[in-house]
Amino acid sequence: MKVAIIGSGGREHALCESMKKSSKVNKIYCIPGNAGTDLIAENTDIDLNDFESIKNFIQVNKIDLVVVGPEKPLVDGIVDYLEKYKIKVFGPNKVASQLEGSKTFTKNLCKKFDIPTANFGIFEDSETAITFLKNCNLPIVIKADGLAAGKGVYICENKEEYSEAVKEIFEGKFGEAKNILIEEFLKGEEMSFFIICDGKNYKSFGTAQDHKRVFEGDKGKNTGGMGAYSPSRLENDKLNKKILKKIIEPTLKGLKELNTSFKGFLYAGLMIVNDEPFLIEYNVRMGDPECQTILPKLKTDFAEIILASVEKKLDTINFEWHSDKSLCIVLCANGYPDIYKKNIEIKNLEKMDLNEKEFIFHAGTIKKNNKILSNGGRVLNLVVRSKDFKFSRNSAIKLINKIAWDDGFFRKDIGFKVIN
Repeated sequence: MKVAIIGSGGREHALCESMKKSSKVNKIYCIPGNAGTDLIAENTDIDLNDFESIKNFIQVNKIDLVVVGPEKPLVDGIVDYLEKYKIKVFGPNKVASQLEGSKTFTKNLCKKFDIPTANFGIFEDSETAITFLKNCNLPIVIKADGLAAGKGVYICENKEEYSEAVKEIFEGKFGEAKNILIEEFLKGEEMSFFIICDGKNYKSFGTAQDHKRVFEGDKGKNTGGMGAYSPSRLENDKLNKKILKKIIEPTLKGLKELNTSFKGFLYAGLMIVNDEPFLIEYNVRMGDPECQTILPKLKTDFAEIILASVEKKLDTINFEWHSDKSLCIVLCANGYPDIYKKNIEIKNLEKMDLNEKEFIFHAGTIKKNNKILSNGGRVLNLVVRSKDFKFSRNSAIKLINKIAWDDGFFRKDIGFKVIN
């Protein structure tokens, strides 16, 4: 079977690596890919906005199965487009992708189907938003309505902070935002909860804890994610059942009432408050770096799972997982998430002697003249699976120390809530 993975980050490298393990897969393409996927797949430099060229490439190369990694093409309707040409593609359609593409859409769905979430207000202009904020309890959460690569969220402690947040969002810092979402601050602990759906059936697909803030101790600006560990320390059977009953199942029911269904990975970003789950946001794909943290734990043939999802046969597959703890550290370019340099050579990667529980996933890298260069803010993901989170973290740091790259930094405290 020929498989194509759409995307260019660490998540997509992890997806390629999982496909490589499958006995069903004999060829992998990555569109456009990175220096890491180049080692195990055939990279193809096509613009992700150019659906027609992607479709033509898939048809010419007789690709059997397509997996869409990032959110933007999903929200823009790539699944609908490819399915018109009878291409088997894994990912939600344009309507279902509004769960991530529009916070307004998701909040209104929560309201209609009694899905627990923070109280909220939606505003179309800065003046009305500021007037509303003057009467709110602080801290308060302010979000750009739309895709913001995990960065369009502010937790504001005072008037200066919320005024600046509103200004930045409406001035287009995170792209065009027609609306701004203001919601109450929930005090609890975050948890990432994943399911996989085939439009009819769903199965749980792991939990994780992401680390969004750029500096140790969860300080500094929000990022796309500085590291993660899996499973979440909060995970237990009782809580999992609550999440499925109160959040996941009403969401899938709500989509059916809109005459659509969900096929793909659904990622619920939750806040757990006194053992009760509240939905913070949905993502309609695997998280990044959670994907890199969860997939190495999967024993079951990944290609079989994805194919069964596309063919609405997910109920015929039993999932098996390694019982190990998995931890990922993201190695970033100095200056991230603000201004950083690109095209700086990263050495020694080819000399790394990894065991079967150690993984290096490329995120922001590019290959030029047989050299691997940095090509983004989040550059490499170091993942280790073991029986102990502390061992996994220490091992990941040892791997980082073997890499020769003068422009990188990372958080040394990933997993601090589970490591004494």
